[in-house]
Amino acid sequence: MREIITLQLGQQSNYVAAHFWNTQESYFTYDAGEESPVDHDVHFRPGLGEDGTETFMPRTVIYDLKGGFGTLRRLNALYDISGDAAASSLWPGQAVVHRQQPIGASAYQESLETGQAPPELTTSTVRYWSDFNRVFYHPRSIVQLNEYELNSTIMPFEKWHMGEELFANLDKEHDLLDRDLRPFVEEADQMQGIQIMSGIDDAWGSFAAKYIERIRDEYGKMPVWVFGIQEPTRGLPREKRLLKLVNKARALAELSSQASLVVPLAMPEEQLPSNIQLDPASPWHVSALFAATIESTTLYTRLKTTDRIYSSNLGHMTDLLNVFGRQTIANIEMSPIEPPNPTQNGTNNPENLTNARGEYISNIYDNVVDDESESGSQKGTAHLAVDLSSPQDLRLDSRTRRSRKRYVFSQVRTYRGPEIEETIEDSKDGNATGRFGMSRPPKVHKNNNRSVIKERMAIRTSLSTDTSVMDKVRGLRTAAIPYIGLEDREMIGNELAEIADGYKEGWSSGSDDDDD
Repeated sequence: MREIITLQLGQQSNYVAAHFWNTQESYFTYDAGEESPVDHDVHFRPGLGEDGTETFMPRTVIYDLKGGFGTLRRLNALYDISGDAAASSLWPGQAVVHRQQPIGASAYQESLETGQAPPELTTSTVRYWSDFNRVFYHPRSIVQLNEYELNSTIMPFEKWHMGEELFANLDKEHDLLDRDLRPFVEEADQMQGIQIMSGIDDAWGSFAAKYIERIRDEYGKMPVWVFGIQEPTRGLPREKRLLKLVNKARALAELSSQASLVVPLAMPEEQLPSNIQLDPASPWHVSALFAATIESTTLYTRLKTTDRIYSSNLGHMTDLLNVFGRQTIANIEMSPIEPPNPTQNGTNNPENLTNARGEYISNIYDNVVDDESESGSQKGTAHLAVDLSSPQDLRLDSRTRRSRKRYVFSQVRTYRGPEIEETIEDSKDGNATGRFGMSRPPKVHKNNNRSVIKERMAIRTSLSTDTSVMDKVRGLRTAAIPYIGLEDREMIGNELAEIADGYKEGWSSGSDDDDD
């Protein structure tokens, strides 16, 4: 069934995952005449509730700190998971139970329980990621780590060694893979991989690195994709920004050698297109942008296999992106496209679509880079409006570093929206070529079933391995190394330098290469 198991590590990733699961839930169809193009068995597992009711819940394990789940535990109507702490205690003597004041349910969650029309969510009403969650989770999916508390001012979960120590202690006591992950793996018939959403700029980065190390010991060459979520740093004090920078450097050095693909995501500090309006201080808003990009660019992994033109899997896409075997870090970009204006003539005409700059487009290959200027790339590769992979703290000095041509080794483009006619021709040697004459155009996955996927805005995404990763990793190394402890400085510096070198293979830079 091509199952994918998801691991969610930390508050930032759980915000993104909540949007992701809400989207998957929206693909379910209840009309006999309407069929979803999405294979729900990829991300959802069948089961039975305590009362014998059939359930269909996400194949996910959710880790968060004490206080991070909000009201999620008590809102599950299918399983009673609010056990009596005194009755389940192994202590034979008198037990004294201390209870914190419970967190009140949000108006949105109350409306879902009562079946009423939900109120509009706002940045002030979303306090936790569970406040806008629309799906039920199996009790095994919910793992609260009581050793640390969310948003603690006394002992915040933000230093690298905290995540390493927490994982080591928990794994020694419980064997986390046996307790949390293995039950979901054993349910899978033909697993295609593991998808991990984790913070990489706090202690969750080291927790994820240790977790993947254990996964590799148990499951060998299983494809493991990591979406590394980063918190916006604008307005944070300098010490916090430097700490996040160091954590990110450590995380990329560790994860790149263990994961099949690492996709860092950060809010760009450049101005967003006019058709994206969000509050950068709201994790609900920021995670919605991340989730829309992740969900769109991985849609092909859960499409029904009857449509083999667009369906694929994590292993195949890993092989496609990692051309030389050393390119495990990928850039991710997105671009929103305005839908046709129904008040104008030609409704549903693809020619009425506009891009982020308000320009009309007529083809999904439009607005890709088609020149070899100093800031461009080779012909036919997409450079979209919003680059979510840029280091948020990094400033490459343009006065001392010349602009480098962006060479793309491999790229997967996804388009979601109204069907648009493509311009594809057959070359003389029988290979498909795009409108720019590339012998191997970047692979494009589309989904045009608007009756099921009811988005109001078409989205194009791009997942690529290219030489800009080399510049970003080098810049990250230069910025972070002075603030890493002497005992680890040389090792991490060498690992980052080796990662950057992996994006030089297979091409000749000529005079574009410069000193590190």
